Amino acid sequence: MIILFDLRNVGLGNNGGSLTLIKSGNTLQKMGHEVYFLDSGQNKHTWEKLECERIIAKNNNEIPSADFIIATGYKSVAKTVSSPGRCGHKAHWIRGWETWQFPPKKIVSYILKAPTIKLVNSMGLKNKLKLYNFKSEIIRPGYDLDELTPNRKRNKKHKFTIGGLYTRGKHEKIKRPEWIFESYNYLKKKYGSIELWMFGNDDVCGGLVDNYFHRPTMETKQYMYNQIDVWLSPAIQEGLHMPPAEAMMTGCPVVGVDAELSGTHDYLLDGIDGIVSKNDLTSFMKNVEKIYLNHELRKDMGIRARQKVEEIGDREFNMQKLIDYFMGIIT
Repeated sequence: MIILFDLRNVGLGNNGGSLTLIKSGNTLQKMGHEVYFLDSGQNKHTWEKLECERIIAKNNNEIPSADFIIATGYKSVAKTVSSPGRCGHKAHWIRGWETWQFPPKKIVSYILKAPTIKLVNSMGLKNKLKLYNFKSEIIRPGYDLDELTPNRKRNKKHKFTIGGLYTRGKHEKIKRPEWIFESYNYLKKKYGSIELWMFGNDDVCGGLVDNYFHRPTMETKQYMYNQIDVWLSPAIQEGLHMPPAEAMMTGCPVVGVDAELSGTHDYLLDGIDGIVSKNDLTSFMKNVEKIYLNHELRKDMGIRARQKVEEIGDREFNMQKLIDYFMGIIT
C-alpha cells in the first residue's frame, strides 16, 4: 500500500507529535509499505531518523500517486483535501483537540466538516467527535515495549520520588505542571523525605525540582522512569498522552484526572493500574497522598500498569490495524 503523510503547513519539529508520525511511518515502511512524507519546509526533528522519503512538492504534479493521503495536523487538512484524486482516499489522523490552532467553532467548520476519513488516536477524541456527530476510527500509534521495561531499583530506594512533565508556554495551561508542584509541596511539608523528578523541552526548569531531564533519550527515560514511584498526569487537553503510558511500561503507577481529554482513558483504570482523580486540585493531591502511603498498592498497580500498555500493543501491531482498516475501505 502507498501512503502519504501530509505535513504541509505543519512540519516536523522536536515534539512528541512529530516523533509519533516518524515512528509510525518508519514502522509502516519496515512492514513493506511505500510511505512518503509531504512537507513544505525543513525537517527540524532531530530525535529520530526519518527512514521514509520526504518530498517538498512545489505543485500537485510533484505529489506521488497513492492509496491514501493522511492530514497530520489541523493546518494540513486544506492541503490534503485539495490534493489530486490520484493521491487516494483522504484521511485525517486527529491526535489532539488543537484549540491553539483554531477556536472550537472553527475546528468544527474547517476540520470536522472537511471531507476526510476521521482517524483518532484515543477514546477521548473519539468521544469528543461523537459530541459533534462525527464518526471516527481509533488508530493508536503503539508503544516501544522493548525500550522501556521495569527493573527492581524502584523498590530498593529510600526516598519516595514523584515524576511529572514540565511545560511552559502555550501548552502550560493544558498540561498543568503547577498541580505537580502543589502535590509535591503538600507531601514534602507533611512527610519530609520526598523528591520531584521532571523532564521537558525547556532548557531550564523553573520550579522546585530535584532532578530535571532536558529532552531525555529513550535510554535516559528508561533510567528515569524506573527511579520514579508515581507519575503525575494532571493534563486536561491531550489525545493519547505519551509520558504516563511510558512510565507505566516500566511498572510505575499513574495518578491522572477524569477530564474529558486527559489523554489517559485508554490505559489508566482507576484502582487497577493507577488512580483517576476528580478534575480538582484538592482531590488530586489527596490521591497522590493515598498512593504515597501504600507501598503494596503501588507495587500491585505497577505490575498491572505494564500489562495494560502491553494490551494496547507495539507499533507494528497498531500500524497493522491501520492497514486493515484502510484495506476495508479499498475493498
